[in-house]
Amino acid sequence: MMWFRWLVNVSPLMLLLSASALLQAQDTAVTDLPGKWTLQDCFDYALKNNIQINSLRLNRMSSEQDLLLSKAARMPNLTGSASQSLTGGKVLSGSGGSSYEINTAGNYSVNSSVVIFQGNTINYDIRQKNLSLQVAGLNIAQQVNDVTVLITQAFLNILLAKENIIYVNDVVTTSAAQVQQAQQRFDVGSIALKDLAALQAQLANDRYTLVTAENQHRQNKLVLKQLLQLPSAYDFNINEPDTIIANEEIVSLQAAQDTAFATRPEIKSGELGIEIARLNLAKARAAYLPTLSATGALGTSNNRDPAYSYFKQLDNNFYQQIGLSLSVPIFTRRVNKTNEEKSRIAVAQSTLALKDTRTSLAQTVEQAYISVQNAQAQYDAAVEQLKYTQESYRIATEQLRVGVANMVDFLQQKNLYIQAFQSYIQSKYNAALTVRIYDFYRGVPVKL
Repeated sequence: MMWFRWLVNVSPLMLLLSASALLQAQDTAVTDLPGKWTLQDCFDYALKNNIQINSLRLNRMSSEQDLLLSKAARMPNLTGSASQSLTGGKVLSGSGGSSYEINTAGNYSVNSSVVIFQGNTINYDIRQKNLSLQVAGLNIAQQVNDVTVLITQAFLNILLAKENIIYVNDVVTTSAAQVQQAQQRFDVGSIALKDLAALQAQLANDRYTLVTAENQHRQNKLVLKQLLQLPSAYDFNINEPDTIIANEEIVSLQAAQDTAFATRPEIKSGELGIEIARLNLAKARAAYLPTLSATGALGTSNNRDPAYSYFKQLDNNFYQQIGLSLSVPIFTRRVNKTNEEKSRIAVAQSTLALKDTRTSLAQTVEQAYISVQNAQAQYDAAVEQLKYTQESYRIATEQLRVGVANMVDFLQQKNLYIQAFQSYIQSKYNAALTVRIYDFYRGVPVKL
């Protein structure tokens, strides 16, 4: 939630600086990237380089310009105009003759106007644009939250796959040693060929499982690499934490929902959406009121007059003008009435949208709460299951070593142990992921 507060309160100067570096951010040199990525490195890189986040930053800068334009409506405008013409034609003389003459004429003026009263529309518009600017910042925060969850899930999936590889590799090593031992016993005739073949088949199956685990690890790395939008040629590796805490005490559902309603950007954005709609309604009602403006002008002109010089004519024709302009809407063919009714409908729609957002968020937090409870229960069960299957597999392995094991029973115990260990790894990382997502909804930063 620190990102959320920073994004909402970030200054326009910071936005301009981020925009100037926006195009350079996507072209970051591979040499500037970390050798091994921590989860925080992934967050920091995504916050700076994610295309969707940067696109929303540009939208916020556009909203900043809309606000500046709205504030400028309070100031008077100033326009200048100048025209110069040449007119040629025949001129009759007193003797009945004619001649062709060219006359010049010019008009020059400066005009200004300022709105004095417009039903408070300008103030409403400024407030509306300021709220829209805040919404744009909240949209960035919401996108950051979405990316954070995706990165956390992808990062933990890599750790899961890596731990699975380590475990399966140990299984392959053990299976290879068991096959070697069985081969020696078969050579001296102490076991049957079918028992040796069963162990060889198990070794082949374990090696296949290892290849599958390695492929999954590469695929999970690719998912995170693509989420970060890293260059294709970059060899992406993560820094594995020493431990992963999977079982933590969780706060109550009601407390988590209350915190989410108070801190999540989508809720604040929905509340501001209602305020924006209400201001739009106020602007629509203001259209019924008259508009009073002050106007002013300075101007002069000149034409062909041999009695006066060009500059003397400009001086003689110089004028100043000030005035008031009042515009009163009398009949607008239902334009104002329609705008008011549509704005009223928009307020109701915004209210429903906020209600839907709150309902959706409450359901999401509740689902996260249930997921945490389920994941932690599965983790506890997996720990206990692994404990007993590991002991059974140890006994079966010892029996195999001394030559008194039933091969069918041994392979069954081994497969049960493999399944239990894989369930343990899966449940451990699932519990770690769900508790972090649940805490994230109540404003706790994601850490491993």
